[in-house]
Amino acid sequence: MNGLLLLGIAIVILIAAYLLYGRYLVKSWGIDPRAKTPAVRKEDGTDFVPSNKWSVFAHQFSSIAGAGPVTGPVMALVFGWLPAFLWIIVGGIFFGAVQDFGSLYASVKDDGKSMGQIIEDYIGKTGKKLFFLFAWLFTLIVIAAFADMVAGSFNGFNAEGAKVAPNASAGSISILYVFVAIAFGYFLKKVKWEGWKKAVIGIILIVLMLAIGIAFPLYLSKQMWIYLIFIYIFFASVTPMWILKQPRDYLTTFLFIAMIAAAVLGVVLSNPTITTPAYTGFVSSTGSYLFPTLFVTIACGAVSGFHSLVSSETSSKQIENESDMLQVGYGSMLLESLLAVLVIVIVGSLTNLSETGVLNETLSNMALAQGATPFTQFSVGVTGLLSSFGFPQEWGLCIMTMFVSALALTSLDAVARISRMSFQEFFEVTDGSEPTGVIKFLTNKYVATIISLLGGYLLSVGGYNNIWPLFGSANQLLAAMVLITLAVFLKVTGRKGFMLYVPMVLMLIVTMTSLIMSIYNICIKLFVTGGFVFLTDGLQLIVAILLVLLGVMIAWGSGKKLIEVKKEA
Repeated sequence: MNGLLLLGIAIVILIAAYLLYGRYLVKSWGIDPRAKTPAVRKEDGTDFVPSNKWSVFAHQFSSIAGAGPVTGPVMALVFGWLPAFLWIIVGGIFFGAVQDFGSLYASVKDDGKSMGQIIEDYIGKTGKKLFFLFAWLFTLIVIAAFADMVAGSFNGFNAEGAKVAPNASAGSISILYVFVAIAFGYFLKKVKWEGWKKAVIGIILIVLMLAIGIAFPLYLSKQMWIYLIFIYIFFASVTPMWILKQPRDYLTTFLFIAMIAAAVLGVVLSNPTITTPAYTGFVSSTGSYLFPTLFVTIACGAVSGFHSLVSSETSSKQIENESDMLQVGYGSMLLESLLAVLVIVIVGSLTNLSETGVLNETLSNMALAQGATPFTQFSVGVTGLLSSFGFPQEWGLCIMTMFVSALALTSLDAVARISRMSFQEFFEVTDGSEPTGVIKFLTNKYVATIISLLGGYLLSVGGYNNIWPLFGSANQLLAAMVLITLAVFLKVTGRKGFMLYVPMVLMLIVTMTSLIMSIYNICIKLFVTGGFVFLTDGLQLIVAILLVLLGVMIAWGSGKKLIEVKKEA
């Protein structure tokens, strides 16, 4: 398959989807540009911060475009590029973008409330409690998986103990990013620059950070990076949005756009051939089944429940005008789908790039090595495409490693904040009574953050390969529950919600099937084949069982409410 042709088809379809289906949703649900948004009415300088639509778009995209759009499509290539491509396109347009936009829309229209609070309003207090518990457990899985990925990408030493300069430089740039983002945030707070002035300063800062990071690599072990990452996301969770999260997301978005532009340019100039088979069969070489594996492996890029948490917990509290919601909610998801297609084209073409000499021997060995991570394969592929046109290989590899690691790191700091807020909202008292000392302790933002990060750290011990199947299933189950909740919200408020019915039923079937299969496989390990380890398999088994139970209870309560509302109507 011609890689450029496949990319071109994807771009045309996604643009058409935004202009046609996205605007259809706006017309169906209704938007009032004159209405005061929750960010404006409840501005507090911490969580509710009205912001320019491009700043909110930057936050939304950088938060949702984590490791998923790189990792998921690469892992799904075991079934061939065609099933992965079709699910990204169909899922992105009709499942993921609808969920992201719908979550943002519902939150903005309902006073900036989170999905859990919306569930309380339209389904009941029990549903709210169950949802927040589910969301919190899910965030622990995300923290564990993404922290392990990022630490591995920044690891300054290979298996033999030799220094790996690109990784070390990428880590150095990432540390610079934190401190520069803080300084940038204070600077913007003082001068209040927007538009081209803000963009120019941002680009200059990025160039300087890249140059310094490449010149001064930081050689640290993977375990040391784990510790540093958890320290960073602790502070990202408890500090006001404008100090760290907003300016970092803004700066990081330039990286993402540059990465996507570089990848597109490389594909256009090299016109690679996808050598991965179009379809390998219903059963992969690893023994996994296309259904449900494909649909939970490719989450980000198609549909991801995590996105709804970003939309309703943080982005909705920054929307300055309701007319910005389509770009922020629907548009950012379609851009993520484009990134996922790029990953398919580039990683699917690695063998061809190696055979044609686009990848030199060093790059070929890195990309095609047994156990090469999706991050490595994508980074090497783009580096090879650009280096063939004169761009220094060492710089390219370092910058691309930084780019793809930044994808996961920006999701990490967002999910750490969401995890803390979910934990707090689970215990918060809403009946007007005075909270007890224990409740006050547990809802303290520092305590809630420490407990959440500790849970994520324990799950990270097993590595992302063990966590990813559970992450995918939990993520998609969350999406199913959010879609059901949105259907109830739209029905109760007199809006059309039929476009959610097929996605919510399909995702519920897919995820329950996947989770039950995961539980079965772990039990086989425990009772039959042996090799069961509590810190990995045991924790995953506990979490998987809890997710199934919580998912069934939430889906049952929400579904019953939806049926009741339809009857009343």
